[in-house]
Amino acid sequence: MTKKTERHIWAAVGTFLFMLLVFLLLWLIRLSAVVPEQEEGIELAFVEEMPDTGGYPSDAPNPSPVPEDAPAAPAAPAVSQPTPATPPEHIVSEEETLAIERARKEKEEREAAERARKQKEAEAIAKANAMSSLFGNTGNNAQTGSGSQGNGQKGNPVGHGSSGGNSWNLSGRGIKGTLPKPANTFNQEGRVIIEIRVNAAGNVIAATHKGGTISDKQTIQLALDAARKAKFTEGDHDQIGTITYNFKFN
Repeated sequence: MTKKTERHIWAAVGTFLFMLLVFLLLWLIRLSAVVPEQEEGIELAFVEEMPDTGGYPSDAPNPSPVPEDAPAAPAAPAVSQPTPATPPEHIVSEEETLAIERARKEKEEREAAERARKQKEAEAIAKANAMSSLFGNTGNNAQTGSGSQGNGQKGNPVGHGSSGGNSWNLSGRGIKGTLPKPANTFNQEGRVIIEIRVNAAGNVIAATHKGGTISDKQTIQLALDAARKAKFTEGDHDQIGTITYNFKFN
């Protein structure tokens, strides 16, 4: 007999013994739960007949009769549901009134400042136009082109223009006087484009070489020096523009 068969036999024997033990245990529990039967018989109850006294003992006094027309007890008053209170209307406080008034005054001040700025700009343009009428016929200083500039501002002065063969482009601004020319010490022919940064006062605060057809460093430096001297009309903030210089052999 192999060990595997032996293990199977022992397992079967163990299972059988476990089942037998459970059966005996249940049988003992059932025997202990049996209740002995009571003896059969009929239980008789003897009741002594009492005289009819209306449900009360004969020696007890009869209660007072309740009148038939006795008023019924008043019903409890119904509890009414509370009506939700209407929220009070918002009353504008003194602080809120002052804040509204302060905001209105600030708005008026901003509008007045904007009107003053526009008026100042218009006056600067008018002044430049007056200068243009005085110096507009000075030969090489005359400016032509789209939004052409004389020795100052002429026609539509805002945005772009030309002066002495050179040109500028700065959105929303006009140039004051003429566009500065590079020093007459170059020996190149071509174009140099300078990118400028102009502050609110109209001064050039930065100038960098952006491109063109000339790579000579000395000529580019002459263009940078001239661009830094340019003056433009006032604005609200710093702006980026360009100045194009056209160089020709002397």
